Amino acid sequence: MTAVKKQQNRVFMDQKNENKSKKTVLFLCTNNSARSQMAEGLINSLFKTKYTAYSAGIKPSTVNPYAIEVMKEIGIDLSKHYSKNINDFQGQEFDFVVTVCDNAKETCPFFPGKKVIHKSFKDPAAFQGSIKETLEKFRKIRDEIKNWIISEF
Repeated sequence: MTAVKKQQNRVFMDQKNENKSKKTVLFLCTNNSARSQMAEGLINSLFKTKYTAYSAGIKPSTVNPYAIEVMKEIGIDLSKHYSKNINDFQGQEFDFVVTVCDNAKETCPFFPGKKVIHKSFKDPAAFQGSIKETLEKFRKIRDEIKNWIISEF
């Protein structure tokens, strides 16, 4: 086990023990760069007394700067987030496991969760356009995720 993974496991277990009354949520997508990162930030901000959320990817990359920017617009700081590998959470059980893209649903390994949910959102990072148009696409997906989280959780 790498030092980073040990650190992540320790933080995860410390938070879980500290917040036994909170439910845990793991959001999964392909790269853990936009949709799952935004979902993690949203649920941790909107429902911080009820849930602790994490996110990971099948093929982690980096957190998309547009995701950081549009979340900052609504007061959620993702600047210290980093893309995590799904394998970093192996052996950990979650109350909810949520796949936010079809690829993650089809390729992710089984994760023990009391409830597994699939809700696909379009990948804003795949959009090709001007900076202004790209930010609008990210805002649209951010708001779709936010509205879904509010109605689901």
